[in-house]
Amino acid sequence: MRRRSLLIAVPAGLVTLAGCGDGKKSDSSKASGSASPSAQATSAAPPPKIVDGPLPAITGGTAFGTKPTVAKGSGAPSKELAVKTVIAGSGKTVAENDYIQAHYLGQVWDTGKVFDNSYDRKTPLLIQLAQGSIIDGWRYALTGKKVGSRVLFSVPPTWGYGTSGNSQAGIKGTDTLVFVADIQGAFNATSSAKGTDVAQSDAKLPKVGTNTDGKAPSIDIPKTTAPTKLVADYVIEGSGEVVGAKDTVLVQYKGVVWDSGKEFDSTYSRGQLQSFSLQQVVKGWAQGLTGKKVGSRVLVVIPPKLGYGDNPPPNSGLKKDSVLVFSVDILAKM
Repeated sequence: MRRRSLLIAVPAGLVTLAGCGDGKKSDSSKASGSASPSAQATSAAPPPKIVDGPLPAITGGTAFGTKPTVAKGSGAPSKELAVKTVIAGSGKTVAENDYIQAHYLGQVWDTGKVFDNSYDRKTPLLIQLAQGSIIDGWRYALTGKKVGSRVLFSVPPTWGYGTSGNSQAGIKGTDTLVFVADIQGAFNATSSAKGTDVAQSDAKLPKVGTNTDGKAPSIDIPKTTAPTKLVADYVIEGSGEVVGAKDTVLVQYKGVVWDSGKEFDSTYSRGQLQSFSLQQVVKGWAQGLTGKKVGSRVLVVIPPKLGYGDNPPPNSGLKKDSVLVFSVDILAKM
């Protein structure tokens, strides 16, 4: 079972498809198998002053994307947030509340003890730079940096785990932490699929728009009987990694009902991307996205037996045995 990052302050709290419209929140900590800091560990302190140092040296693994080794801190650490861009990227500038994908290593200033790293897991962190989703030191250190950058920074307790620390990670309430983060991607509400358009030649299936401007694509339902089996076809085929059945994905999506064409759920309408494990969604989503490539837009038509059947979520506006039609942009996976 995948170990959950110790960086996360609280579960992201995003509504999964399995609970669409019912107000239930996903509990990613149950799927991860490791402890995480509680909501109380999230700092309510004012923004820190950003300073240049002191910072320990990176002594090995100096290339972007490779596991670094970092010297133990020398002398007293800054009481502010010390940040240094070690490698300057040339990609998109990261903004607060963006989702980022990053490899990272974290260690304690005084001892040099590594308490967490994603390189050994061979899986980058996928998280929103939002208060309550990740420790504040990350929000302030990485906002304004560019994708492709390696950032070295130190986080005092005020913008880390507070005076309670994190006993499961061996972090005391007085510990300043040192991080190296390799920013591999950044995503927000304007992000779209990137790839090659695929012909939509079956007249019995919905046609999905291929715009990639961050706006919701059109979904045109044909005047035919809905399919009784799951449909999961590329609209735009990306070139990223293949999504596995146990992966967590970051998506843009729009959902309409086959019979009426009426929209009932959409990240575009909310202006907010959604991240969830494929183990926490309706079977049609899990089966439809498994095997698809990151960067793709996928048409997913879900028959009732793989959707909500005769038990649609309260307040969703869905009727019993509705056939659901989705356009899904797979932006990233973890």
